[in-house]
Amino acid sequence: MKASHTVKRSARVHVAMVLILAAIAALVASPAAAGPSTFGLGIVIGEPTGINAKLFLDGNNALDMAAAWSLSGDNDLHLRVDYIFHRYQLIKVDKGKLPFFFGLGGRVEFRENRDDKVGVRVPVGLAYEFANAPFDVFGEIVPVLELTPDTDFEFEGAIGVRFWF
Repeated sequence: MKASHTVKRSARVHVAMVLILAAIAALVASPAAAGPSTFGLGIVIGEPTGINAKLFLDGNNALDMAAAWSLSGDNDLHLRVDYIFHRYQLIKVDKGKLPFFFGLGGRVEFRENRDDKVGVRVPVGLAYEFANAPFDVFGEIVPVLELTPDTDFEFEGAIGVRFWF
């Protein structure tokens, strides 16, 4: 029975990874990505740690996505998508931009030998956008309301860097 569960989990993880890569490829090729610096790809380090992608839909709103793994030793795969609002005018800097951002999104956590989790995320953070370089650095704190398999509340936090295409 355990081998069957492991095969099913492995298949789910592979399907999820293929879907993520297909979504990233579609985003890069989309008309919205035709303008300068609308799509960024990078890494996010924290709990969880993984690959991050961000697509600006307009000057202030973006989709922020990640495929990441738990560092707690559980080998859990986290897939998430957040709708992010940026407020550029709150913090003024001499060079570059420092938007405050906040949003609402969802997360699915595929867990080994346990029920998977589904939760609602509320990310809040800052991103520094360099004036003369195609990358940004960011930090975020994210309250998460777990909905399944049990209702629970937790925090995630991360820092990251993205290259903008």
